[in-house]
Amino acid sequence: MTVQPIRHFGDPVLVTPAQLVVDFDKELRKLVKDLTETMLEAPGAGLAAPQIGVPLRVFVWDVDEALGHLVNPTLELSSEQQEGDEGCLSFPELFQKVRRAKTIRVKYQTLEGLEVEEALTGLHAKAFQHEYDHLHGVLFIDKLGPIGKMAARGAIASFERLHLQDQKKGEIPPD
Repeated sequence: MTVQPIRHFGDPVLVTPAQLVVDFDKELRKLVKDLTETMLEAPGAGLAAPQIGVPLRVFVWDVDEALGHLVNPTLELSSEQQEGDEGCLSFPELFQKVRRAKTIRVKYQTLEGLEVEEALTGLHAKAFQHEYDHLHGVLFIDKLGPIGKMAARGAIASFERLHLQDQKKGEIPPD
């Protein structure tokens, strides 16, 4: 297993829809292990393959001491909503209130290609929707209202300035 660099906003892979997984093989198992290790190291509640530069429909999650992965997921959303703070490993230190479905029905495949279906609520539903959006090239800032987007732009500009300063000092390599 290898911790991978997490792609940050501005990287085109984050806004490009991911491709369906067709090969359920050793490479897929390695991808899931790398995603899991990277997410746990970060730490985060979820991580989608595009966030490490792999344009495949796979994500991992770690919510309420439950750890898992989904391949080729599809979601059905309830009309009942929940709202709460949300962050993203691709937007370090940015947290904003986001509105999401309170309950979802998710269909996905396992590493062996077996199909699974389950209903989720609360934080699990929220995390799955966030990661599912990554698979479609949708970022959580796309879900913000006008005031949230203004606050996010300010936080992003601050992060970009710090990132450029660190690059100039040689502390981080250029993207």
